[in-house]
Amino acid sequence: MMKEDNSFYKETYNFVKKHSATNNAFIDRFARGDISRDEFMRFSREFYHFTREWPSILSVLLVNTPDEDDAANLTTILVSELGDDNPRKRHELLYRSYLRSLKMEPMDLVGSRQLPSTKAWLDGMRNYFAGDHFQALGAEFGLENMAIPMWDKILSGMKIWVQKHPEYSGMDIKYFTFHRELEEHHEEAMENVLGQHADDPVARKKFMEGARGILDLEEKFWLGLSDSANRNI
Repeated sequence: MMKEDNSFYKETYNFVKKHSATNNAFIDRFARGDISRDEFMRFSREFYHFTREWPSILSVLLVNTPDEDDAANLTTILVSELGDDNPRKRHELLYRSYLRSLKMEPMDLVGSRQLPSTKAWLDGMRNYFAGDHFQALGAEFGLENMAIPMWDKILSGMKIWVQKHPEYSGMDIKYFTFHRELEEHHEEAMENVLGQHADDPVARKKFMEGARGILDLEEKFWLGLSDSANRNI
């Protein structure tokens, strides 16, 4: 596949890395371990909705992707999420172990009501992935390329937070460390997603709209986890 124009790739890549989806008041506090117990548990519950629903959301993009190379990359990511042919290694199961280490029962959370900001983020993914193809590719590009700074902040914050809350010293964080190791490969898989349309200004515009739109929703997801955003809920 033709490598897309390097300047546009760099522009979009840098936009994603600097976006407030992973540079905002809540996740920056999280990275310092400076969040309350309620905020930590709220994060753990709400992020489970993403973890549980992500394979379904990604499959929407896959079935709406006409380019065979793009579809192959997405299939690889989806198969990885489902355990690489071993259902016992499904990524959601790793997250369930994390929840149980916090004394939460995953099945109690499956049908629980999502925060409005969580629901908007997940619904936004589905809407982008089922809509305009170039916007969908931009949204997926945004999600995959914001992942490394997100995991780095989550892992940093967890290690500090558990030092302040030694009662959770047995917390199982394999889900988070495992995904951090995978993300560089996911970035590589998304590098050439515009392919032969890389020089098309309409495709580029829609691609950037998708990246910006999904990251704006993710920023609201993070800010929606704070105690101040939940005082009246």
